Amino acid sequence: MADSAVRQPVDNARDQSLGSLVSLAVKDVTQLFRYELDLAKTELKADARRIAFAGTLLVIAGFVACLVLMLVSFSFAYGLIALGIYAWAAFLIVAGTYVLLAALAVLVGVLKFRSLGGLSRTRKTVQDDLSLIRRDSGTSVAGQPASTSAGAE
Repeated sequence: MADSAVRQPVDNARDQSLGSLVSLAVKDVTQLFRYELDLAKTELKADARRIAFAGTLLVIAGFVACLVLMLVSFSFAYGLIALGIYAWAAFLIVAGTYVLLAALAVLVGVLKFRSLGGLSRTRKTVQDDLSLIRRDSGTSVAGQPASTSAGAE
């Protein structure tokens, strides 16, 4: 019984024409492609869920960090008040401290932006490649002057 089931597709394959075999192969490849797309969609959905969950946790952490910053600010101000500084001056000192920290962050950011090279090495190599393609420089690839005649020594 099992032998006849195994032999039956082989016998049918011999009886089928080349066109029907090609269409069967195309159908199988199409089905495989669909399964691959379904697998990719499933994986993307799972990744999207993980990214959404991680993003939500980051937002919560940022909110808690803001609350902690506020509490630290009040602690700093009340600590200055305990040292004998007027309340308005203590809160002004805290605000000034944050302004100085922000100005320092802006200064570091501006210095980092100014130090960017603007892809200078990439521009140079692209220009060198273009000059080699055009042969504008009059030199060979090795950097030696190109001779005017091939046989001259």
